[in-house]
Amino acid sequence: MSIQPNEEYILTFLKKLLDTPSPTGFTAQALKLVEQEAATLGVKLSWNQKGGAILEVEGEDGSRTIGLSAHVDTLGAMVRAVKSDGRLRLTRVGGFMLQSIENEYCVIHTRSGKTYTGTILSTHPSVHVYGDAREFKREEENMEVRIDELVESKEDVLKLGIGVGDFVSFDSRAVITESGFVKSRHIDDKASVAALFGLLESMKRENWKPKHNLKLLISNYEEVGHGAAYIPSDIDEMIAVDMGCIGDDLSCKETDVSICAKDSSGPYDYDMTSKLIELAKAEGIPYAVDVYPHYGSDASAALSAGNNIRAALIGPGVHASHAMERTHKTAVFNTAKLLAAYLQA
Repeated sequence: MSIQPNEEYILTFLKKLLDTPSPTGFTAQALKLVEQEAATLGVKLSWNQKGGAILEVEGEDGSRTIGLSAHVDTLGAMVRAVKSDGRLRLTRVGGFMLQSIENEYCVIHTRSGKTYTGTILSTHPSVHVYGDAREFKREEENMEVRIDELVESKEDVLKLGIGVGDFVSFDSRAVITESGFVKSRHIDDKASVAALFGLLESMKRENWKPKHNLKLLISNYEEVGHGAAYIPSDIDEMIAVDMGCIGDDLSCKETDVSICAKDSSGPYDYDMTSKLIELAKAEGIPYAVDVYPHYGSDASAALSAGNNIRAALIGPGVHASHAMERTHKTAVFNTAKLLAAYLQA
């Protein structure tokens, strides 16, 4: 049975996720959306100790359990120091180029729950003032947040309730174009979370069940390397659903489903990967098989932590990963279709 994803449902949920700040370590709002959507679909949900969501669907044959994972946490930053001039020094959360967030609008999330807006700039932000503005090295010590409040000193900032350790989220600027492109920060990996919920929605709407028991992990620490270090012990095999890379010597396009044969952690399971390729061909799904040397996934985290599983990695092709990202809606829909085919195989 070939499913037809509910395109409007997937894109609507994806836009909600993209518009919800969730840097690693500060994901409660996004996970609340996950919880609410699971309840709407009637899917059982529980939590692991670090706050990740585990969704369960009973299969036709309970002798095995298939795991799927996608992560709701994103790149972001934290306040490292409050400077004497009322600006904020940052520390990165996740791995990204500092150039990719320069001149970006952001939100500072205080421990009291109050938020403030600001802009991320280099400390030499103007060519009219600094002769080296163009060449000035973009390093953490040379970047700062200009807060949109009347502050001129460290004391002024502290009075607002802003302090070291507060999270800073980046404006996602999420747009879905008439031509079907999704352009936004944090498509990695919210597009995959939306694809998984498209899969669950199709189960309810089309009244089908996976062949084996299914557990979905919506992880919240993937960007720092340990999102799926723990997975439920009954999972026999796991597919990490995460973005596919596009660029030098890679064949993946924004309309493709990426099937990753190997990343920085090593090769993924040969039989699982081969099966995914066969199913993509059979379903007529545009796909690419690639190797990602600068990449790690929830599946590789699970394997590195010693979980006794087989693992594979797929996801929609995403251009300019960890910067201003873009994918096409067909890649997100087809990711759900390929997963459905795998779960029924």
